[in-house]
Amino acid sequence: MSVSAALRRRTATAAAGRVGLARALAEPTFELLPLKSAAAQSAFVPAGAWVSVTASPAKGLDATVELAVSLQARGYRAIPHLSARMVRDRAHLRELLTRLTDGGVDAVFVVGGDAEEPGDYKDGVSLLRAIADAGVTFSNVGIPCYPEGHAFIPDDALLESLAAKAPFAHYMTTQLCFDAGAIERWIAARRADGLTLPVQIGVAGAVEPHRLLAISARIGVRDTGRFLVKNLGFVARLLRSGGFYRPDKFLDQLMPLFGEPVADVRWVHLYTFNQVETIEAWRQRYLARLGVSTQGFGEP
Repeated sequence: MSVSAALRRRTATAAAGRVGLARALAEPTFELLPLKSAAAQSAFVPAGAWVSVTASPAKGLDATVELAVSLQARGYRAIPHLSARMVRDRAHLRELLTRLTDGGVDAVFVVGGDAEEPGDYKDGVSLLRAIADAGVTFSNVGIPCYPEGHAFIPDDALLESLAAKAPFAHYMTTQLCFDAGAIERWIAARRADGLTLPVQIGVAGAVEPHRLLAISARIGVRDTGRFLVKNLGFVARLLRSGGFYRPDKFLDQLMPLFGEPVADVRWVHLYTFNQVETIEAWRQRYLARLGVSTQGFGEP
């Protein structure tokens, strides 16, 4: 390829990446934690948006399902997290699925979860199979992926699990990560492996440094020490910022992936840490900076 042809291709890819990122950020998924602040903060989520509701051992899956059904009733497109290790048995699963389907919820995000003592389902694969065996079909099923690995699951086990879950899923979402290069390399490796699930990029929204560090250590990886060691450079920049963490540079670096057909990166998942008002203001500013009209962009 000549130098001029290479430059033209790079320019075209950059332009496609900008449009692709604008499209993704124009209709992102907003993640809410089922805490007291969720009700007030959900008011700042744009009408009709995708809203992911996490699951936590402290709150239980009832809180997740209750919030998801409430959001769906208000016109949002709810995506409750179903944490396998928090589902007690088949009867409990059937109860959860009935509540979701009766409430009009047609999407789920299936994770293994961190519950210390699991019920009948020890991981996401077993739960996905149980949902299929129950005869319940969701139109939108997401699963997690880990570009920087997991705190206590070996990389080879993660990849084996991902391959087993892929036939049940419609997309995979990158878990909390601040290294754009790691995400790019991971996606390239998975495409080389033959994994074709489209990708949703998980992005920590613009929040106060102390809150981001505290919650990301809890929901991104279980081992806080490992999180801090792996992200020393990021942590140092964050503490020096004296204000808000803003993911602008992170998204700027990832932008070309949104225009690369082989990568098949389609969507953005915003970790809001229940600070939706702040993050929505940032999102609008970043979209304006991209300078791409979002008129006519359809559903993801």
